[in-house]
Amino acid sequence: MRFGLFGTGHWAAETHAAALEAHPRAELAGVWGRNPDRAAALADRYGVSAFEDVDSLVEACDAVAVALPPDIQADIAVRAATAGRHLLLDKPLALSVADADRVVDAAIGAGVASVVFFTGRYQPEVAGFIAATAAAGGWHTANVIRYASIFQPGSPYAQSPWRREHGALWDIGPHALAALLPVLGRVTRVAATDGPGGLVHLMLNHADGATSTVSLTLDAPPRSVAAEFVLYGANGIERLPDGDADPATALGVAIDQLLAEVDAGTRDHRCDVRFGREVVAVLAAAESAREQGAVIEVTVRG
Repeated sequence: MRFGLFGTGHWAAETHAAALEAHPRAELAGVWGRNPDRAAALADRYGVSAFEDVDSLVEACDAVAVALPPDIQADIAVRAATAGRHLLLDKPLALSVADADRVVDAAIGAGVASVVFFTGRYQPEVAGFIAATAAAGGWHTANVIRYASIFQPGSPYAQSPWRREHGALWDIGPHALAALLPVLGRVTRVAATDGPGGLVHLMLNHADGATSTVSLTLDAPPRSVAAEFVLYGANGIERLPDGDADPATALGVAIDQLLAEVDAGTRDHRCDVRFGREVVAVLAAAESAREQGAVIEVTVRG
């Protein structure tokens, strides 16, 4: 399958392009980026063409792989799906529920396969834990901490404008939700508050009565970087394991699963654009909760 790569940053080069080049059933068809010089350099690195406009690359491929800020991703995903191209997208799907709905409508309307890349969901240890704990049931609550420190000198994401503007809620919040939702169920209500150093704290109500808390930052002191995910319930206490697979290897698994959807003609992947939209709805509700100091109901797709 010919994949058009949209994006030229570190994630595009070291994760998307590397995974596509390594995959036995994928061919990198070309690169498009907002900076033509960077697009040309990345395309040259992988021996493909750089494209000057989005639609030309869409026309030259069978599927798109998008590694761009989420607001830009949403527009490209809609154009690609409308043209009948399958979707390999990154988290978060979009920065608004309205844009996420546009992507879902385009994908469903065109009947294309879609996979949204939440890294842990494609790492065997993490995916196995989520499946096992979801099957076991009986969980009352979960506490999640993700304290990253990406703005330090030398970080490939230190100068990312969209991460600086939208912070941890939108950048690493999707990872927390991608593990929480399959185990505790759909989020119905969100409360949120801010803390120092870019911290945001969420309190979530889930549809089956469970609750959870999530604390996030991208700007933790380097000695305070932490990642914890703990479930409590009738079965005791369980902790999410670390995923051993690097991001490019995990993305290779996502490519496998997208191709399996295409081969089988199914459109029910557990991390498709509909799930991506569910995550966006929780993030948008959390954003409103922070601004209003109120508990916000999560928008359910009709």
